[in-house]
Amino acid sequence: MTATILSGGPVLTGNREGKVFARGAVAFEGERIVAVGAETAIFPAYPEARRLEAKGGLIVPGLINLHHHFYSAFARGLSPGVPTRDFEEVLRGLWWRLDRALDADAVRVSAALALADCVRWGCTTVLDHHSSPACVPGSLDLIAGEVRKAGISAVLCYEVTDRNGEAEALAGLEENVRFLLDGASDARVHGMVGLHAAFTLTDRTLAKVASRIPRGVGVHVHAAEGARDAGPLERLDRFGLLGHDSLLVHGVHLTPSELGRVAERGATLVHCPESNAHNGVGRLDLLTASEAGCRLGLGTDGISSNVLRSLRAAFLGHRDARRDPSSGFDVVPGLLGGNAEFAGRAFAEPLLGQLVPGAPADIAVFDAPSPTPVETENGFGHLVYAASEAPVRHTIARGRLLVKDFELLSIDLESVAAEARRLSPGVWSRFRAIPAQ
Repeated sequence: MTATILSGGPVLTGNREGKVFARGAVAFEGERIVAVGAETAIFPAYPEARRLEAKGGLIVPGLINLHHHFYSAFARGLSPGVPTRDFEEVLRGLWWRLDRALDADAVRVSAALALADCVRWGCTTVLDHHSSPACVPGSLDLIAGEVRKAGISAVLCYEVTDRNGEAEALAGLEENVRFLLDGASDARVHGMVGLHAAFTLTDRTLAKVASRIPRGVGVHVHAAEGARDAGPLERLDRFGLLGHDSLLVHGVHLTPSELGRVAERGATLVHCPESNAHNGVGRLDLLTASEAGCRLGLGTDGISSNVLRSLRAAFLGHRDARRDPSSGFDVVPGLLGGNAEFAGRAFAEPLLGQLVPGAPADIAVFDAPSPTPVETENGFGHLVYAASEAPVRHTIARGRLLVKDFELLSIDLESVAAEARRLSPGVWSRFRAIPAQ
């Protein structure tokens, strides 16, 4: 098997030491990285290798997104037509009407649109949280098909909720369990069990979830995003749904004692700073959560697919909240590490999110040639202040080029966008016919 060497820019390895090779190279064969280091060391070791040029851009591990909503694609430009003055009105007036307006074609196309954006922003692993009440059975298969076409890795789930009745909640649970069992052998597309938020779930439904969830599978759940959902942990914990494999998203309104419980149970708390700001729900205090011992990660929550922009928002929001322009470097860089840790466990790939020998060949190149040295001590600063605003030159997932020299290869975005434009009038018409709940 012929190796490929990606070189011509600084390599940020993303490992625990955050090692940087100022003029680095990454060699990979098939789906695995075989060598990382200085160009002068890698080139002689692989004289027959194909070459891929970064042209000065930052070479980083493929990005990981711990919380996305692919189905939000059809919300772009959509006016709810009703008041959305607080978070609950946003849910009732926009999202709970949009998800009910989605049919099978809309589910498939919205996934393709979101995945195209993931790939174009250097994301090679994503955890999606789906809802389409008019199209529950088979919906995760539709999304999985688009994930495989896109070429990245994903963990999918369906949102279980009682907001439209118990029968629909049970249908969502069955979709999760069916997908988990049917796809158990798929190395690139896995499943979790999705829950909306505790305030939309009865104890009866939570008990049924607890009785059906396979051993070693966690829940992916919104937790304390708005004031209405304050205090959800006691119920989740009571039913055994708060554990090492669980993702708790937002956590804005968790109390210090609840943060301690998250840490004690080993769950991962996912910060979504852009979405929180957009919905006006407040912000998670990262330092308090970190000092409580919480495992922390980062998501985009469907507002975009740009993980580095979300990282920048987390960094600036943390400084603003603390009124301290020297803060942020103590806790925010760890969000990327938290993403890699959780996703690595989900895929049984402990080196995921790192550019080291033996790791999956998931790599992104951000077109941000630096006018200043890129070093181990300042690598995070280059990500936040430069790469977060730069286009992606190359995206590589398990050794496959998905974006090459800014061209999206794995998805025909023009065709997908044209299909979305054909479908959107019907989606929007159904949306407008659905009253705010």
